[in-house]
Amino acid sequence: VSTQSTGKKGSMLAARILTNSVRCLSSKLFHSLPTYHDHRKMKVNLIPLLEDNYGYLIIDESTNVGAIVDPVTPETVLKAVSDSGVKVEQVLTTHHHWDHAGGNEELNCKKPGMTFYGGDDRIGALNKKVIHNETFSIGSMKVTCFETPCHTTGHICYLLEGEGADPAVFTGDTLFAGGCGRFFEGTAPQMYRALIEVLSSLPNNTRVYCGHEYTAQNLKFAKHVEPNNPDVLAMIDEVAKKRGAGEPTIPTTIGQEKKFNPFMRVKENEVQKFAGSSDPVEVMRIIREAKDHFRG
Repeated sequence: VSTQSTGKKGSMLAARILTNSVRCLSSKLFHSLPTYHDHRKMKVNLIPLLEDNYGYLIIDESTNVGAIVDPVTPETVLKAVSDSGVKVEQVLTTHHHWDHAGGNEELNCKKPGMTFYGGDDRIGALNKKVIHNETFSIGSMKVTCFETPCHTTGHICYLLEGEGADPAVFTGDTLFAGGCGRFFEGTAPQMYRALIEVLSSLPNNTRVYCGHEYTAQNLKFAKHVEPNNPDVLAMIDEVAKKRGAGEPTIPTTIGQEKKFNPFMRVKENEVQKFAGSSDPVEVMRIIREAKDHFRG
């Protein structure tokens, strides 16, 4: 009995040591641990890239067909594809900035014949330009493209849905956890349409996979806007725990974003009070300008 007990304890200890070793190694190689998210019939592999970017491997489990989102470092992404054993022939690019589309040309050379989707001619290797509400398939999963210009004029968000699968939306640099992208090539009315009219209309359980690990800083600003919002305060605690463990804060859900993201809450009294305006589009402009200068 004592030998069996010792063996179990030894196995548990070895498992803990292995887990900690993987965490330590991952923390040296990546800004966050790679994670895997089950959507029932669809899986999303979150791939940390560069200093704070995220790429994604989407897998349709019924067909073992997948797609890659924003593969800025092809070698890392292709290893994830190889490890998964999935067939990948599609690349979804959210926008043309180098830290999202900068790996496309190299990926096209390493793995010829892939379809590169996007909404901007400035995207490298683009061979399938998409427009608003255009649809295509990844295995049995339906993809709907949403034009969300503002951060860049050709930004696209991709909604994935399938029978029996929980929906997911890949938002690039339009919607972040707790924030939104800078208005580099657009205006407040455009971001209002993207966040409030397009993305907010998705089901609340839609999981949001954005392009960067910006959540902690975004929530500092959210607290600045709404210091007494209990959802903001609770999310700050949750994010601190995750980042302390080297874990990503992604994904959130559309329902969560409506509760703590000030850019999704421009119709709320407290956010309007902060902005000094009751016009939600003007509120969007004011709080984005405030965020641009916020140092928290």
